[in-house]
Amino acid sequence: MPATMMTKLFLQALTKYIVGLVIVMALLFIPAGTLSYWQAWLFIGILFIPMLIVGIVLMSHNPELLRKRLDAKEKEGEQKSVVAMSSLLFLAMFVIAGLNYRFGWWILPEWLVIAGAILFLLGYAMYAEVMRENVWLSRTVEVQDNQQVVDTGLYGIVRHPMYSATLILFLTMPLVLASPWSFVIMLLYVLIVVKRIHNEEMVLKQELSGYKEYIQRIRYRLIPFIW
Repeated sequence: MPATMMTKLFLQALTKYIVGLVIVMALLFIPAGTLSYWQAWLFIGILFIPMLIVGIVLMSHNPELLRKRLDAKEKEGEQKSVVAMSSLLFLAMFVIAGLNYRFGWWILPEWLVIAGAILFLLGYAMYAEVMRENVWLSRTVEVQDNQQVVDTGLYGIVRHPMYSATLILFLTMPLVLASPWSFVIMLLYVLIVVKRIHNEEMVLKQELSGYKEYIQRIRYRLIPFIW
């Protein structure tokens, strides 16, 4: 990748990182009415420190994959609605977590917060492994030039390990934030993932050579022995 494009990519990644950090902090600490919400600081640490590390590694070793991960503009109309619903879920989840802390509605115990943080980091490790295995990984539903079916590693267990990883991440976020009400909200994300997978597989079966044979070999989409 030319130096000018690398500089542009770096600035784009840095801007999104800082903006994301500011938005998450605002959505958590303003509703909480305090900066002493230690569970929120824990969440920010386990989310944004690994994110920074992954970003640096991709920038150094696979800038093209970083570019694709930063591009979140969906072309499929159905997927645009899925992305919009996901954004609303996250907005509600963060705000409710902050309000839950402020008013003390139902604060999860410290041991469950720590357990949630450990599971979150394991999910992030799985997320990083999927990115390592699949060089065609994109945030949007599309088939790229010269794309091939990946059927090794985690892709040899389930067809959509990235969504498996995001389920772990998104369902443990409310635990880290000590908010059971936010967990109830994020359960709706399971339905969103199912909808997205159905649409994505329809596109892949039509446009990606070898994908129909792949789904016959790998039975499970998201969770081994379940679905």
